[in-house]
Amino acid sequence: MLSLPSLLSERVQAVAGIDPELRPATRPQFGHYQTNVALRLANAEGTKPRDVAARLVEQIDLGDLCEPLEIAGPGFINLRIRTDVLARVATQVLTEPSSGISAAGQPRTVVIDYSSPNVAKQMHVGHLRSTIIGDCFTRVLRAQGHTVIPQNHIGDWGRQFGMLVEQILEEGIDVAALDLPAAEELYQRANGHLQSSEEFADRARERVVMLQAGDAATRTLWQQLIDVSLAGFNATYKRMNVLLTNADLAGESIYNDDLAVVAADLEDRGIAVVDGGALVVFVEGFTAPAIIRNAAGGFGYTCTDLAAVRHRVGDLHADRMIYVVGAPQAHHFEQVFAVARLAGYLPDGVSAEHVGFGQVLGADGKKFSTREGTAVTLNSLLDAAESEAAPAIALAAIKYADLSSGLQKDYTFDAERMVATTGDTGPYLQYAHARANQILRKAEAEGFAGDAVTVLAEPAEQQVALLLSRFGEVVAAVGETLQPHRLCGYLYELAGALSSFYEQCPVLKSEGEVRSSRLALCEATRKVLATGLDLLGIEAPERM
Repeated sequence: MLSLPSLLSERVQAVAGIDPELRPATRPQFGHYQTNVALRLANAEGTKPRDVAARLVEQIDLGDLCEPLEIAGPGFINLRIRTDVLARVATQVLTEPSSGISAAGQPRTVVIDYSSPNVAKQMHVGHLRSTIIGDCFTRVLRAQGHTVIPQNHIGDWGRQFGMLVEQILEEGIDVAALDLPAAEELYQRANGHLQSSEEFADRARERVVMLQAGDAATRTLWQQLIDVSLAGFNATYKRMNVLLTNADLAGESIYNDDLAVVAADLEDRGIAVVDGGALVVFVEGFTAPAIIRNAAGGFGYTCTDLAAVRHRVGDLHADRMIYVVGAPQAHHFEQVFAVARLAGYLPDGVSAEHVGFGQVLGADGKKFSTREGTAVTLNSLLDAAESEAAPAIALAAIKYADLSSGLQKDYTFDAERMVATTGDTGPYLQYAHARANQILRKAEAEGFAGDAVTVLAEPAEQQVALLLSRFGEVVAAVGETLQPHRLCGYLYELAGALSSFYEQCPVLKSEGEVRSSRLALCEATRKVLATGLDLLGIEAPERM
């Protein structure tokens, strides 16, 4: 469903020849929207703005949507949407299963790389934003009809498993009996042992070779470490109301056999060359080459990510790839994508986007960490928020705080402020939804109902209907630009308009068709709030 503002803009631009830059009217007496397009055209033409405005008003055909256009002041054009049109759009939102979200014109297969914790380590504050943002993108793009394939690129391969397995054997540990915190303590002991004993370090290196060669006993312990870690990850995902499951796993290990293949392919075609003993790709625009294989013969993250690109395009048939990884990795992904384009792994028509994000800061404005300087675990953050509010409200507070500002910005984790039910917070939106539910329950108990919006005489009613018409457009914009703060801002504006509507337009105390229409408007708004919150990964409670 095309939003009314978009439809108005298209019609005006068809006549004016330039974007009318419609703006909401500052006062109800000026209609619903205003444009200064006549003033801009007059400046270019060297004519009087009001004369240009008169010409445009005569030529623009909006009779099916608006009341007669008005010229105001030096040449502004005021547009007032017909109330029957607003009522029809609001009713359409009420009756459509999608709440007004339009299916994408060209559905795509979208791979989203996010969360990506490391085996034998608890998820920490650094995984919070990737997980929340990636989950939001998954929900929004699926709602538009795209095929979304999440890829949880967990750290399940590498040299650290040599020391982990050796420590397990030395201590005689039953890995299956561990939980994730205990596995992380094992990691810390193994790392300390590695630093203090050259003999242990030698054994750890030998164990890595055995792991890579497929030694059965080593692989069994490695798999047990993964299983213990997944149990911990999945418990946190459930607690966070995140959609990721084991079906979305695509750890580093699955690309292990492809690394030598990628290196050989790049070298055989002359894309990669040996330089100082390392196999590298020199990419125009980058000061340092991309290292495919180091001088010691080891493959790094660049080679792994190139193998992942090949898999996602060739096997998963992705035509859009989104990497939700911290902002400091921007240069790495720019280089990986450039090499992938050069090699043909990333063909024309397939997009690859790195969505970086800022840090979570403590109350002191510094990187959120423990007193010892270590990263705070993700579960401890959830605990801190839940000490201020119920789990569903605490989670809404965290997710909304994360998504409502520009992703590149750092934000301060202030649990007390974030759980407030007033102001621009997740719980405020939950409260707006619960309040709409309360009115509808009372109406039902009194035998009242509303099936269609038919009467919109008051400006507060019209403003709610106008906002409802924009929902589909806002969701589409988030799917295109990957800026979830747009949806947050829209929902906050809708909740505020609903509050103004309650204050100025009695619902249950009104009568007849007016009451029925206002109940339908409440239900349509409740529905959009619920759908919008779900796209953010936030529960829409019936009561608060």
